[in-house]
Formats: sequence, C-alpha cells, structure tokens
Amino acid sequence: MTPMKMLISTLRALADRERCVFSASDLAGAVPLSGVGSDQMAVLLSRAVTAGELKRVCRGIYYYPVSGYRQENLLFHAASRLRAGELNYLSLETVLSEEGVISQVPMNWITLMGSGRSHVVDCGDYGRIEFVHTAQRAEDLQGELAYDAERRLWRASVRQAMRDLRVTRRSKDLINKEVANEFV
Repeated sequence: MTPMKMLISTLRALADRERCVFSASDLAGAVPLSGVGSDQMAVLLSRAVTAGELKRVCRGIYYYPVSGYRQENLLFHAASRLRAGELNYLSLETVLSEEGVISQVPMNWITLMGSGRSHVVDCGDYGRIEFVHTAQRAEDLQGELAYDAERRLWRASVRQAMRDLRVTRRSKDLINKEVANEFV
C-alpha cells in the first residue's frame, strides 16, 4: 500500500467530527516511518491537499473534512494544535466580545494569551490566530481560567481578559463600562 493510501485509510478510520484537525506530526504517525522523512512527508501532505483529501488550515495544520463537524470551531482547534505544548488560553477581544463587554465581534480572528512568543498566524480563508505573549504562569491564573471542551482551549474569565487587555496596552475604546463592571 502506498503512503498516500495508508494516510487516507487511517484518516477515514479514525477521524470523526470531534477529531479532524491534525498537525503534520500527528499525520506522520499514520504513515510507516521507514523511508518517509520530513521532506517526503511534506510532499505527501501537499499531494493529499491537491487531491482534496485534506485541507491546509495553516502551516503544519490540516483539516480532514468530516460531515457534522462545526467549522466555526476550526480556528480554535487549529490554535490548540499549533502550540499544544505551551500554556495558551482564549482572552482579550475574543472573550470580551463573546461576553458582550465590547460591541464589535472580531470576524475570523481569535486572540489567545500564551507562554510562547507573540505572533499572528494567517490561516487564509479561515481567518487569523493571534498569540500574545504573557509572562504569567499557570499558578498565577488559578481561578481565572475555565476549560472550554468544545473549543479544546482554556478560556479566561472576563476579569482576566480585562487584566490582559490592560497589561498588553490594547485599545479600551470599545469597552462597554457598564457591562464590564458587572463582571469585575
């Protein structure tokens, strides 16, 4: 069986509407390691995208189209795979707009605070993921984060998102102070 057929048969067998966003290293496990190096894996993934079997979300992250998958969570799932080994949590404008503290809803743009470097990841038609560096440790955030199982990411409380907004010196012009006071 060719590496492409092995990859596709593994995806068909294992992917479901809960698990269909993969990193390149996840997918490398579906192909026997003998004879398939990182360059060959990149070519294999490129061919799978060209064949329509996979969709490239951003560099190193792929989406296997599965019926029933809620594509509005795609950026969140991609973010959780991009920096899986680091502390990351939804915060800033993403949390504040969802809670009604700011009136504008960022379209196809999510913001996360994280222990890694600040960076914006372009996901093409899917949107953008903004990682903003924080020096805070997990112990400092105790009681301010809750796990969002649907999005597979930690999520800041409104109080923590406001604190993050202040620390990162982002614009506070859109904040509805009446709503913000209810949470703080």
